[in-house]
Amino acid sequence: MSTDAADPFGTAGLRAAALQAWRSSPTRFREDANAEEDLVLGGYRDRWFVELAQNAADAAVRAGVPGVLRVSLGDGELRVANTGAPLDAAGVTALASLRASDKRAGGSVGRFGVGFAAVLPVSARPSVVSATGGVLFSEADTRSLVDADPVLAQEMARRQGQVPVLRLPWPVPPGERAPEGFDTEVRLPLRPGVDGPALVAAAAAQVADLLLALPGLWAVEVADARWHREEHGDTVLVHGPSGAGRWRVLRRAGALPSGLVLAAEERHRPQWTICWAVPVSGDGAPLALGEDVLHGPTPTDERLSLPARLLATLPVEPSRRRLRPGPAAEYVLEQAVRAYPELVRLFPPAARTALVPAAGFPLSDVDGRLRAGLVAALRAEPWLPAAEPATHDGRDPSGTHGHDAHDAHGDRPELAPAKTCVLDLPLPGLAGLLADVLPGLAGPAFSEPGHAPALAVLEVPRVGLAAVVDAVSGLDREPAWWRRLYTALAPSLDTDPYAREALAALPVPLTDGRTVTGPRSTVLLDTPMELADLRVVHPAAAHPLLERLGAERAGPRELLESEALREAVERSLDDAEAGLDVGPLIGTVLALVGELRDAPSYLAALALPDEDGEPCRADELVLPDAALRPLLAPDGPLGVLDPDLAAEHPREAWRAIGVLDGFAVVVDEEPTGPDHDLADEEQWWDGLDEPPVRLEAVRDLDLVDDDAWPEALRLLASDPATARAVRGSYTAWWLARHALLDGVLPPRAWRLAGADSLEGLYDVVPDVGLDESLLAAIGVRTGLSVADADDAEDLVDRLADPRRTPMPATVQAAHAELVAAAADGLFDVDTLDLPTTVRTVGGAVVDAGTAYVIDRPWLWGVVDRDRAVAGGDPDGLAALLDLPLGSAVLDATVGSTGRRVAWAALPEVAAACEALDRPVPAGTVVLHDELRVRVAGGAERAVPYWVDGDGVHAADPVHAVVFTGPGSEPLLGGP
Repeated sequence: MSTDAADPFGTAGLRAAALQAWRSSPTRFREDANAEEDLVLGGYRDRWFVELAQNAADAAVRAGVPGVLRVSLGDGELRVANTGAPLDAAGVTALASLRASDKRAGGSVGRFGVGFAAVLPVSARPSVVSATGGVLFSEADTRSLVDADPVLAQEMARRQGQVPVLRLPWPVPPGERAPEGFDTEVRLPLRPGVDGPALVAAAAAQVADLLLALPGLWAVEVADARWHREEHGDTVLVHGPSGAGRWRVLRRAGALPSGLVLAAEERHRPQWTICWAVPVSGDGAPLALGEDVLHGPTPTDERLSLPARLLATLPVEPSRRRLRPGPAAEYVLEQAVRAYPELVRLFPPAARTALVPAAGFPLSDVDGRLRAGLVAALRAEPWLPAAEPATHDGRDPSGTHGHDAHDAHGDRPELAPAKTCVLDLPLPGLAGLLADVLPGLAGPAFSEPGHAPALAVLEVPRVGLAAVVDAVSGLDREPAWWRRLYTALAPSLDTDPYAREALAALPVPLTDGRTVTGPRSTVLLDTPMELADLRVVHPAAAHPLLERLGAERAGPRELLESEALREAVERSLDDAEAGLDVGPLIGTVLALVGELRDAPSYLAALALPDEDGEPCRADELVLPDAALRPLLAPDGPLGVLDPDLAAEHPREAWRAIGVLDGFAVVVDEEPTGPDHDLADEEQWWDGLDEPPVRLEAVRDLDLVDDDAWPEALRLLASDPATARAVRGSYTAWWLARHALLDGVLPPRAWRLAGADSLEGLYDVVPDVGLDESLLAAIGVRTGLSVADADDAEDLVDRLADPRRTPMPATVQAAHAELVAAAADGLFDVDTLDLPTTVRTVGGAVVDAGTAYVIDRPWLWGVVDRDRAVAGGDPDGLAALLDLPLGSAVLDATVGSTGRRVAWAALPEVAAACEALDRPVPAGTVVLHDELRVRVAGGAERAVPYWVDGDGVHAADPVHAVVFTGPGSEPLLGGP
């Protein structure tokens, strides 16, 4: 190639060769134009700064100098200057060709010599000025030369004037040189409409990443801002206007195996490099990336979702935007995967999981392959510090926080996640205690919640509390070790809702040398005591956790309330019947009760010997000298406590555990059903309108001998507890029906002496030495009342009993009470077993077939008082006693003659209505001097008033207006 001073790089020859090639083959012209268009519109769009920075880095590497790049804007021209090897003829040839790079030496970033095409969207007349000369490309000049050739002009016309700009170089005007301090400068007069400040701002935004990606660059200036890079071992600092960006890097390099280098342009430089880079904070902690792109080594369009940035000399497509698949790419990616665990180990152990790829869908095919490879490598390589066994004093030397990479784990081995497990809860001290129990247990720092997502990606199993309990079950450890374990586990009860269930089977060492499963049946003693049948926790292992899990804290009262003692008592009868000695348990219970003078109700199940030596429940025995004993029926189920044993302890202690002296009271603060073993309890419960809120009842009432009831009632009244219970719902109900006051009749069959309204129906209660309030409480009647069907049937029978002599008012009141109770639903009239006789208003007891119920007030003037029945609602009474109504059976007619007058015309009626504050009736009344009515089959009778089909007849109109007969409303009005 011939050159001269005006054209040092022989651009005239390059132009001539290109034009000749186009003329010889217009297709070549079209191919060059298409290829350049593909680069400009496709792969190299918006990459002008990246490509020029990459060229500057290569130039600095070739010259062996620190690379410096400067970007400036002025007079509509963008300039990019750099230090390094100046432009030479080979470089010009590469610029004017496609896919024919001059870069051969190792360390070059560019591959194909086509990156300069990235400037075309910015400038139609780019030039390169260097210390050795310069070259420019011109869209306008190229179009002029092409237009002068008819054949090429025709091709250009088909392309609407588009030409391949970078195939025809020209020399720059003589004297043009790079600025002082730089070896080369690219000058880009901006196309119309291109925003120069925006280009500068876009370049500034990429500087920090490019200084990391291009080791050949040391400093970059953009406008008035400056960035530079420092390297300190595996740390790279990128200083800029807003401070320093800090990266920790891991670099590896090598040569591709010869069989993998396929492209001719690559055979002269088979070297590969990889760099893993992680941004770090000021204290060195990794700031994991979330979404990035593959850098090859400059940015591509291959999206990645890795915590670290991968910069590698990977084979890429000519556009530099996509990885070129193939064996070479796979080989370099494999090297990157192998190196990644080394990058992870550069960081403190507690920070390492930040570098595990997060769970999620890959962002690209490359991302998927890298993520799978990195996870597999991280699972297989050791980098998780193992838990260190606790020291003798229980301290966990591995701590709960990470330190720097060197001293974080000392001599502790590092584990591969594939052979590792981690505690599910970050409980201080627990990992150290379990280090020699759980193989492959990671240090405690990795139990913190922040590590969980990464460890899940690595499929590291998490050991929960239930698994910890399984692991320690069967261990032989000193009691103090167990206490340290309880200390470590205790916080889980406040943080894990399932901890209580998981720890329910936690082993517990006892004072007798055994280790039992589960704290619930164990006892924690406040002070040493000799206790039988109790599982007492060893003092060196005692811990509040056990109490929270169900172990009983044992002072005297707590022991009585402990689950362990309850279980021993409740199985004591079975033990005694099996021949086991329950004497020590009896002594323990009575000693505790004797101290406190009270006891929980379950102690009634304690097995005690009766007078024949047979074991019985405490609540099935009476004291030998009990006040209750002579009152019981001789064939009752209660036994007598062994007299010798009874004498060994105070009467109060025996009573406290349920042995009977007097009557016992059952108390249930929240009863849910008839399940208290009380006599006839279900019948009482079924008769309630709603369940009781609280139950307080006397038990064993059905065991009293029939002849002993007066004395039994006095015994009940003498004890405040039973006297109170007697007034309760159940006890009062039962006594009213079953206690016998005269050996025959229950309390509800008697009345108090002052209950005069019941005279003739009920007899006065005999004197049994009880006050009237207690008698009333147990059912002795104080007045007319009907509570249920039994009451109703009893009252009907008493009314029909000819031996009784109730007053007429009492009879009618009794009938009214019965009718009202039926109306209130207290009993069903259809279920009553009625007698064949009834009590009439005249007091006679007559056959029910001859009686009727008075249902009209005017009938009182003509009825037979020894057949008529009255009291309450007539219809209800007729239904109750199965009797007809008087208006239906009495056939009566008016036998006298009267005159019809208006009610309002009668002054005495007007005066009566005014006095009664009632309106004067409307209509008329038939006045009779003497009103006489004849009843069929009987004599004619004089009556004060009568009502028939003609209306109201009256001899006394005031009587007719205001009269109210039994169960009747005032009669007013007329036809």
